[in-house]
Amino acid sequence: MSARPPWLARLAQQEDLNFLLTNRIPRRQLTLLMGWFSRLEHPWVRDLSLWAWRRLAPDLDLSDARKSRFRSLHDCFTRELRPGARPIDLDPEVIVSPCDGLVGAHGRVEGTRLYQVKGFPYSLDDLLPDPELVAHHADGWYVTLRLRSTFYHRFHAPVAGRVREVQYVSGDTWNVNPIALRRVERLFCKNERAVIPIEPARPGVRLTLVPVAAICVASLRLHFLARTLDLRHRGPNRFVCDVSVAKGDELGYFQHGSTILVFARGNVEFAPQIREGQLVRVGQPLFRRRR
Repeated sequence: MSARPPWLARLAQQEDLNFLLTNRIPRRQLTLLMGWFSRLEHPWVRDLSLWAWRRLAPDLDLSDARKSRFRSLHDCFTRELRPGARPIDLDPEVIVSPCDGLVGAHGRVEGTRLYQVKGFPYSLDDLLPDPELVAHHADGWYVTLRLRSTFYHRFHAPVAGRVREVQYVSGDTWNVNPIALRRVERLFCKNERAVIPIEPARPGVRLTLVPVAAICVASLRLHFLARTLDLRHRGPNRFVCDVSVAKGDELGYFQHGSTILVFARGNVEFAPQIREGQLVRVGQPLFRRRR
């Protein structure tokens, strides 16, 4: 695995410049352009793009991908994994991580207030479009899971249960990296996002996933909806469905990488290994029901 070029490492440490280059640009236009470019299947475009990606992100690891050759950059972004690459913890007391992600802000929701990073609060009222859902998750638990561009981008059901509706909220495409989270107030409430309540087959817990879009990644595909949710979507914003999911079932995928907020309300606690900065993978414990 090659090391990150020194100039790129220095750039990453320059927070003001990093923020400027990844946010103070035409975000929506760049996101649409990236979506188009990443789907080009010309061999030269694909090979050059993957080479550049490996240089810019030396932690890219494709060893657990189902296939070793990709049609396009998008095909690599949305890659499937080999069977068994992400074992699912089937303990009924455990709520598993829906994605590969780095644990960010997490803890107890204080009424309806929670945090994107320390000192930057936001409200469930601004994040969730349904007041009933806000009431369900007030004083509950939350965890922020950030997907880097190199991570596996598909997400899965954290429990067995049912999905009866999906709500889509149009918005911006701010970067969701830690630098932006320390500069843009209420960032998750400003960005495009989907709201996916899950009714666990075993009662006693309320769960909701909120996949949040970001620059270059405002595209979300849910397998049980016959459409892609992206910047071109003009409505409707509420989709009624009735889908049964098993624990670990794939729900959908991001085009590139972003953030999933997980909300849990009930007699639960965080799994022992959950702490800020920790990498958690699909199927590993996220919450555990209290005995």
